[in-house]
Order: sequence, then C-alpha cells, then structure tokens
Amino acid sequence: MGWNHPDISLEEMMKLIEGFVDILVLASGYQSSGLLAHWDSDNIKRAFQWALFFENVFRRLSSLDVYQESIQELDAALSEMTSHPSFPQGLADLSSVTLRRARSFLSEHLLHNFPLRDLHLRAVITAIVEMDLSDLSQPEHDCLNAYLNNLTLQSRICMRDTSTSSPDLTPTVQTEKSGTDNFTKIALHELFRRQSSVSCVSVIEEGLDVLSNAMRHSSRTDSVSSLFREQMNHETVPALLRSADALVDVVTWNRWKSRALSYFLDKRTIRMVSGASLIFSDANAQWQKVFGQLHISEKSSKNDLHQAIELLLLGSIASRWNCIIEHLMSASYDSVTISKQYHVLANSVFEISQSSHQIEEIKKSKEGGILDYLMGLLGGQIHLLWKSSPALAAVSLPFWPTLFRLYLSEIEIQFKGKPSMIRCCSCIQDRNEHKDCGA
Repeated sequence: MGWNHPDISLEEMMKLIEGFVDILVLASGYQSSGLLAHWDSDNIKRAFQWALFFENVFRRLSSLDVYQESIQELDAALSEMTSHPSFPQGLADLSSVTLRRARSFLSEHLLHNFPLRDLHLRAVITAIVEMDLSDLSQPEHDCLNAYLNNLTLQSRICMRDTSTSSPDLTPTVQTEKSGTDNFTKIALHELFRRQSSVSCVSVIEEGLDVLSNAMRHSSRTDSVSSLFREQMNHETVPALLRSADALVDVVTWNRWKSRALSYFLDKRTIRMVSGASLIFSDANAQWQKVFGQLHISEKSSKNDLHQAIELLLLGSIASRWNCIIEHLMSASYDSVTISKQYHVLANSVFEISQSSHQIEEIKKSKEGGILDYLMGLLGGQIHLLWKSSPALAAVSLPFWPTLFRLYLSEIEIQFKGKPSMIRCCSCIQDRNEHKDCGA
C-alpha cells in the first residue's frame, strides 16, 4: 500500500524534511561555508514551529495503524537520504522516531554547540520564554505567574534527575507524553545535560593534565642520562651511526616512552584527534574536497602545512587510539640496538609489500585513503614529516608501506651520517620507485 497520507505526498514530505535538515545544520553552529551561524530569537521561534509541525504529523501517523506502512516507506526514504556521501554525518540517525521528538532534537543542536556563545544562549532563552508565554496567554489570565511556577517546578525536577543519573552519557529518550512538554522544559533538560557534559569533560581534562605532567616530569634527563650523553659526545664516529649500534639504556628508553605519552595525552592532541575522527568519518570524496579547498601545499604557511600533515596522521590512527595508548602504557624496556629495531621495521614493511592481498585491503581502508592523500600532499618532501612527533609517525606510517619505506630510507641516510636529501621529483605521484631520475 505504501505512503497513503491524504494531505501530502511522500515527495513533498521529503522536501519539507530536507528543509528541516538545513535548519538543524545551522543550529549546530556553522554555515556550510564554515562561518559561524548567527541566530536571533525570531528565527529560533520559526525553527521550533517547524519542529512542532513534524512532531504533530508523526505523532498522528504513529498512533494510527492505517499509517504504519506510510511510516515504513518514509523511513526507507530517509535511510536512502542519510546514506548519501554528502549528507551531514551528525544527522545520520534521522528517522521518523527522531522527528516525533523534533523539538528536543532541535534543542540538542541549538544548545550543545561548542562554545555556547552568550548572544546565542540569550536568543534561545528569549524565544522559548516568548513561545511558552504565548501558549499560556490563552487558558491563563496571569500567564507570567503561571509560567514562573512551572519554571520553578521544572528546575527542581531537572536538578533531581541530573543528580541521580548521567544524562550526558545517554541519549535523550522521549515518549509520546513528551509531545505535551512546553519549550522551556525541553530547553532546561538540554541545558542540564550540557552542564553535566561540561563537568565530566573538565574532570577528564584535569586527569589528563595530571597524567601528562607526570609523563613530562619523568622524561626529564637525570644525572645518569646526562653522564651517558657526555661520554657519547666525546666519541669521534658519526653520532647517529654510533647510537644506532649501541644499546639503548633504560633511562633513554624511558625518556622516549614518556615523550611519546606526553604528546598523545596532551590536550591539544586530544582535541585534534577528536576533530580528525569527525572529519574523516565522512566519505573520502567529501573530506578530500574540504582539504582541496584549503589549497594547502609546500608554498602555504609552514604552520598550516605542518598542522594539515599532523591532522592527516592523527586521522589515520583515530580508530586505534585507545589501543595505541594502552600499548604505550604497557610497553616494557627491551635492550636492543636502534639498528636492530630499524631492520625489524624494514623487514616487516617488506613482508607487507610482498602480500598483494594485504596491499589491496590497505588501499580500500579509510586509513589507506588518508595516508595516500598525505603522500600526494608531501610531494616527495619526506623531510616535512620530521616536524611531527616521531611517535605519531611510528604508529601511523607503517600502515602505508610505500610512504613508510621512504620514511625509513631517510632514517637510513641519517644512520650513514649523510645529510637528508630533499626530493623534488614526481616519483611518488607517479607511483614509481625513486632512483636516480635527474631530480
């Protein structure tokens, strides 16, 4: 039977929903251009009226058995729309269920922006108070006192619920009764959820600061390490070659481990990997388009270029973040020479490159797409990777053997005591092995 609503066709309903999606995108705080979205109270009221329209429509559809097939067909159409590569990933769970609580869904986007600007918050509060006072003016003569009494009661309920549960860790669950909630109650619920979320984030950041500071403190060179370096400095053989053939002492190894953990636990790194996870959750064509519009190249600002490289490297390991931290925390000292460690890595890359099946799997993966894009951005200038944390390169580059081989070859040049060679050829872009090509 399919869609059978007497007043509107499925195509017309989908167009209205697409318009509401545009509203939700703006409610998230940014325009499609990346500029901040500015909301005033009048536009917020219009947005909530659209949300209320969808709530009324879908509550009626869901309450009548005759419309169950209509809802199923609509959800199928919504699933097709949300699965499109260009559809905003933050709204991928859009369905008839979320549209039945459209006002709460809109409030989540309006009030969970980061940061929540004062002007924006004032506009939201002004809009919801005016809408509720307007609704109360019909049955109540003294609508202001009635509103204040309701506000006091709702504040007590929200504070009680917040103190006995974790609303920031669980999605908002709305029932059919929620359709009768006024705008203030919905907004209060989201504001308390945001407050709880911010409190949790603050606690986590404080914990990270303590752990990060402990790592930095442990990475400071003590007298044993200083004496070891002083002895090494008096040798006459090339420094890198000498250290490559010598055993790594416990103090130096601990310093490397501490520096790696300090980088990964730094608040800046945490924020970047969080942003990278969001950016690269989109289809390859979408995030590559965004990077292309930034016009980042070696001629760009050095700071912009190095941040783009770091963001790509972090994006390639975002899905393995927890495993990497756990591995670094549990790693124990191993008394082997740097040269032996280098050869183990080189052999592992060679084994991967010999497996055509493994190479194909890597190319199809999200991480492979990110590192392949990084190769094009580097344009053969492998020395640009030296600006990033060595620990970051160590956990990200092995996933892409072609790039990692080039990185290792630069390390090998350093082992031999030769200056790093900056390549200006197009071998990488052409997927050719770099040999004497006249560059």
